[in-house]
Amino acid sequence: MATHSENSSTQLVISAIGSDRPGIVNALSQLIVQNNGNIDDSRMTVLGGEFAIILLISASPEQLVTIEQVIKQQADSLELNIISKQTSGGILSDSATAKKKLPYIVEVLAMDNPGIVYKLADFFSSREINIQSLQTDRYPAPHTGTQMFAIEMIISVPQTIIINDLREDFMNLCDDMNLDASIEAPRL
Repeated sequence: MATHSENSSTQLVISAIGSDRPGIVNALSQLIVQNNGNIDDSRMTVLGGEFAIILLISASPEQLVTIEQVIKQQADSLELNIISKQTSGGILSDSATAKKKLPYIVEVLAMDNPGIVYKLADFFSSREINIQSLQTDRYPAPHTGTQMFAIEMIISVPQTIIINDLREDFMNLCDDMNLDASIEAPRL
């Protein structure tokens, strides 16, 4: 199938949540393909027994309208709550802005305590650093069973920020919070 993102700056973001069961991804992707859409990016997970998915779909503007309508019409039969929004300014049209920011991967591991995500988000937000993605996981530590909390995020650091200063400030925060952490450029 031809990729439409090269030809169109309009895309559709769909967010859906519903009880986890086999076949949800198949049903959604089938509706998109049957209506000449392409899934450019996606995130899917099961949280507390609920399946959550976010899709970025490209197609011609007319096809996006059709896809949005079809998916909303099928929401009840798919047993999903669906929110959709057309968007512009994808990767290709935002390349000038993207060039001014550098991606970094942040990893944090700690004993589970309330407020860790908030404090990290506040740290980056106060420096005008955008969090592109954030994933957390809670699990019992081997041998002790202590609840551990792991965070992985990708941040976009403006080129005006001196990364060594950022890293030092971040590590000081993490030391104060008793977090094991790293902030590194992605490996190519």
